[in-house]
Amino acid sequence: MGKVRVPSFRRVREPARRGWLRGAPAPWWVRVLPGALVVGVCVATLVSPHSLDIGFLLGAIPPLAGLSYGPLATALLGAATVALLTVPAFHLNDPGETDLLTILFVAVLSVFVSFVRSRRDAQLDLERTVAEAAQRAVVPPLPERVGPVGCAGLYRAAQRGTLVGGDFFDVRDGPYGVRAVMGDVQGHGLSAVSTVASLLGAFREAVLDLPDLEAVAARLDRRLVVDSARSAHAELFATALLLEFTADAGAVRIVACGHPSPVLLRAGRVTEIGVEAWTPLGLGLSDAGPPSGVSVQLRPGDRLFLASDGVWEARDTGGSFYPLVERLTQLADHEAPLMTELVWADLLRHSPEIRDDVTMLVLTPGARPFNS
Repeated sequence: MGKVRVPSFRRVREPARRGWLRGAPAPWWVRVLPGALVVGVCVATLVSPHSLDIGFLLGAIPPLAGLSYGPLATALLGAATVALLTVPAFHLNDPGETDLLTILFVAVLSVFVSFVRSRRDAQLDLERTVAEAAQRAVVPPLPERVGPVGCAGLYRAAQRGTLVGGDFFDVRDGPYGVRAVMGDVQGHGLSAVSTVASLLGAFREAVLDLPDLEAVAARLDRRLVVDSARSAHAELFATALLLEFTADAGAVRIVACGHPSPVLLRAGRVTEIGVEAWTPLGLGLSDAGPPSGVSVQLRPGDRLFLASDGVWEARDTGGSFYPLVERLTQLADHEAPLMTELVWADLLRHSPEIRDDVTMLVLTPGARPFNS
């Protein structure tokens, strides 16, 4: 496999920047186009030694203005267009009044369309702001440090335009140490957000109340079992990975519930930690016997890299899985926030089409903040 290319780094904004056809403001060239068309028609008419029958082009100016300008600016550009047709030097209204009346009708219609578009854009902006606030309340931004543990995460929802999908992660400090969770609920997109919110709420309460990590996993399982029982055909389940750091972050305990194991980065070496897989959450863990976790001693400079199925199971055009461990070996020297961005960029090169939520979490015991 080839080496990971390190692109010029620029922090990717979340959510992914929406395009013009997805509600973003019109690009600069669309805003310039009406004026450029006016100037082009006038110049072409003046410099041509022969009469040019290009007055029909002015009919495009009011609709183009309505795409990017408000009703007032659209009306002014429409009035300017009608005025140009009456200037004798341009000969744009030949052979008669038909062109003038047509352009006038199109200009009035464009003002109305611009008014409707402006009102709808304002409503969509309000709804988008409320939706983003609600989603960030479910999965708030990850702090750079929680107790003695440095944190860096990356979340890319499969459903375009959303902040939250079927994946989730959180890192919380409590009376029993710093605890972290990463999970993947059944399905993805907005339909899975309610399940994500339910699990995160249960996790945040369990961090404060329960003295051992296995009990936290059982609490999350019970939450899904109860939620699933409310509907005869819900069949809710989720995979999850839970971690608990000691007070000095010198050791970590790990419990895996059907989720891929974490990867340990130590002194340039990358090793997948072997954790006995428990059944996924929501399937009744009490019937499968008590969970069994694993404890790992940590050294200064160690990092734990957690990734969701969207990373581990991403395939290229030939059907090969993404070689995460091999890629991390090449990226071990980078800071944690940059490492997640580089893995994401490399994942996009490996798998041209990402159909699952992608989540990464890097935990650095004893680390100072990354911007210090």
